[in-house]
Amino acid sequence: MRAKKRFLLRLDDSLFAAVEQWAADELRSVNAQIEYVLGEVVRQAGRLQQPPTRTKKEVPKRPTGRVNP
Repeated sequence: MRAKKRFLLRLDDSLFAAVEQWAADELRSVNAQIEYVLGEVVRQAGRLQQPPTRTKKEVPKRPTGRVNP
């Protein structure tokens, strides 16, 4: 996991309440919702490079117990 930068963010009470409700609607914490929304906006503005795509590792198949003739 990459390290995250901590900083203080001051929000108007009504803005915080709106973000808090939005986060609850999407089953996220307020912090995760703010990070998600900011990330989307920054990507749409072309200000953030996309992280490299991770390839899915092959998972070995489990034996079924059947023997092929």
